[in-house]
Amino acid sequence: MLLLGFDPGRDKCGLALVNHQQTILLTEVINAEAVLARVEQWRDTYGVDKIVIGNQTTSQQWQQQLMGQFPDLPIVMVNERNSTLQARDRYWELYPPRGIMRLIPKGMRLPPRPVDDLVAVLLVERALHSCQSFPN
Repeated sequence: MLLLGFDPGRDKCGLALVNHQQTILLTEVINAEAVLARVEQWRDTYGVDKIVIGNQTTSQQWQQQLMGQFPDLPIVMVNERNSTLQARDRYWELYPPRGIMRLIPKGMRLPPRPVDDLVAVLLVERALHSCQSFPN
């Protein structure tokens, strides 16, 4: 099963393609106007089974657009609370700080790029760890 994590936003969104074993296959931070085309591309190329979307910023509008364009693709809403902070921590796990950045306390470090794609990964992980049923 392939899940498409979707961190909704006004200007940019995070996307992540993750399997049910939590293997990250693809991630991308993308301009909002290109999201639907990318979702369609990933669905057609990789066979996305479900979309996991955060429930905060612009979530309702994105859910309506996704349901309109992909009526056959189930959408699961996930609590997005504190996901950006967790994504920052995940960034530093994946890309440990080097040089002088190691001296900056963990809570004060900011990643050098947007982490919306890592938020999308975390949303999928939350969905898989929740009580929601995801057949293998």
